[in-house]
Amino acid sequence: MKRLWSRLGVRAASVALLVAGLTGGVYLGQDRDVQQQGAEAQLVAQANQDEIRLLKQRQADHAAARAHRVQAEEAAAAKAASEVKAAASKARTLEKKVIEAKEAEEAKKAEEASGPVVFTGEIPSSCNEYNGSREIGCALMLDAGFGLDQFPCLDRLWKKESGWNYKAENSSSGAYGIPQALPGSKMASVADDWKTNPATQIKWGLGYIEGRYDTPCGAWGHSQDVGWY
Repeated sequence: MKRLWSRLGVRAASVALLVAGLTGGVYLGQDRDVQQQGAEAQLVAQANQDEIRLLKQRQADHAAARAHRVQAEEAAAAKAASEVKAAASKARTLEKKVIEAKEAEEAKKAEEASGPVVFTGEIPSSCNEYNGSREIGCALMLDAGFGLDQFPCLDRLWKKESGWNYKAENSSSGAYGIPQALPGSKMASVADDWKTNPATQIKWGLGYIEGRYDTPCGAWGHSQDVGWY
């Protein structure tokens, strides 16, 4: 009887040990699973954090690139606007110069079209057979103290020199006006309108003749001898 209980006790103890081992194994397996799951969760969390950091870095890079692009576009727009403004200013300056040149040309044409300045001095009746610049020349010659007999010489002299044209200009020498003064600016000693006023030119010419040849006929004789006066 005692042996029977002894065998039963051994068996019970063996079963208990087996159950305890199985239970311990289950607990150990569960613990390893928990540890593994925790490690996997930690790896996933780390991966998520790395991905989030990467996404944030990419967003920062994109934002910096956009800011740089916007800055470059603004700089290009400002440069283009400055160039357009400079071009417009240059165009206005050129346009102003063209307008001024055109106005000057029109003023010159108007001056030339208006004809010679009319001499308002007294013209003796003996000079009435002439007209235009020759009539003025005759009157001024008499006013300068020369006799009427000198006018045929003066008439021939200045017909040869300029045809009594107050705008006559020698393209070779630059001599200008009715008396062909060289340079024409010499006649400014009489008046500033020497380019357009035949009376101014004639007064200067008569003074020149008197100073060098005494009379218009003296100047004409010299011109006949040497070709100039």
